Amino acid sequence: MKKLLLFTFLFSAFISCKNNETKIGQEVETEAEKSIAQQIAEAHGLNNFDEVEEIQFTFNVRVEDSLRTSREWTWKPQTDEIRLTEGDISRNYTRTDNIAEDDKDIDQKFINDSYWFLFPFQMVWSDAEISEEKTGIAPISKEEMKYLEVSYKDEGGYTPGDTYVVYYNDDYLLEEWIYKSADGQREMPTTWEDFEDFQGLKISKSHKSPDGSFELFFTDIEVK
Repeated sequence: MKKLLLFTFLFSAFISCKNNETKIGQEVETEAEKSIAQQIAEAHGLNNFDEVEEIQFTFNVRVEDSLRTSREWTWKPQTDEIRLTEGDISRNYTRTDNIAEDDKDIDQKFINDSYWFLFPFQMVWSDAEISEEKTGIAPISKEEMKYLEVSYKDEGGYTPGDTYVVYYNDDYLLEEWIYKSADGQREMPTTWEDFEDFQGLKISKSHKSPDGSFELFFTDIEVK
């Protein structure tokens, strides 16, 4: 009887251990199945985005010593209510599947500015075609890095056919990228630098050209 009880105990313990191994194995497998784009987005704070009620930021472009563009945005992601302040003029609209003709100009600006602001998330949110992970020399630092090519369809959207080559470090944070226009006439590499954490969102506040003559940067950032 004692031998039977001992055997039953050992068998139960073995089954328990096997179950634990299976669960651990499933967790590892699930983690491994995440795409590189998903890992990049999560490294930048994607998992915290659902808690965001409002984002404020100012999109700025400086060429040489001249500030060419400055647009202030307030965005409520849960309702897609958006306000743009540009100079002395403020406009409001709500993003829907059918943007009113009168709102398309402001929507185009918002898409452009918010893509720069949260591009790592757009890699998951949008319907872009994303390449396999590759390794190559980054355009600005000239260091060897891993990269992905993120391409958009030739139709639909405001800039169809555009491609972005994103270079990232071992922590899956972007360090550089190259923008390539659909017609192949324009190619622009810039940095991803000056990261700061805003309520769990890791935002790159500055993007500079190789010679520093161009800078796209964000100010007045607030995440609620």
